[in-house]
Amino acid sequence: MVRRILAATGAAASDLIGSTAVLRGLPPEKFTDDRFGLPTVTDILRELEKPGRDPRPAFATAAFAEGIEKLEDLEPGLVLEGVVTNVAAFGAFVDVGVHQDGLVHVSAMSRNFVTDPRSVVKSGDVVRVKVLSVDVPRHRISLTLRLDDEAAGPRPAGGRTRAEDRPGPKDRPPGHSSRTGRGSSPRSAASGPGGGRPGGGGQGSRDDAAEGALADALRRAGLAPKSRDERPGRP
Repeated sequence: MVRRILAATGAAASDLIGSTAVLRGLPPEKFTDDRFGLPTVTDILRELEKPGRDPRPAFATAAFAEGIEKLEDLEPGLVLEGVVTNVAAFGAFVDVGVHQDGLVHVSAMSRNFVTDPRSVVKSGDVVRVKVLSVDVPRHRISLTLRLDDEAAGPRPAGGRTRAEDRPGPKDRPPGHSSRTGRGSSPRSAASGPGGGRPGGGGQGSRDDAAEGALADALRRAGLAPKSRDERPGRP
């Protein structure tokens, strides 16, 4: 193929390489045959024009914001540039340069209803996103492609979550009972020491009386040893 091109131009190989004017003036279809089709001939002419060129399209990369390097640097309301790393049925994950991908939920991808997130973005796309919320303890970042969406309030100092902000048992006022620590009811307060009704011996007293009556009946029938008070020779 190259020999045919050199014969058509009448130039040496060293003179032909890099000669844009000569190479672009050659019709590629003139050099096609059973072995080399039009796309192949076109690629050969481009390679002779720019040796060592990369035939792949230019690779676009995101310009990460300076000073945003870790999760704690993010704040709700920040608008950042990132690159889509993965697309799922529920949304897309975007790398914004903090070593933790954020999630753009499918509902935050467009003002219109989105049935398939892949119809909006694909892996490798460079996008601009807005930070909606940051959960540092759980390493979660919520993002949106709609830059006019309202972000959540400022992240609490120290990254405390809502559950941590709730008052614990020590923080509750005196007399406040929790679900698992209910106070004693009036009925239990009125119960006697045996746990039965007020003024009575309770279940324990009834059990003791029954055992005493059974032991006395067995002694009378000679089936049980007599008590010390009933043995002969004792006053």
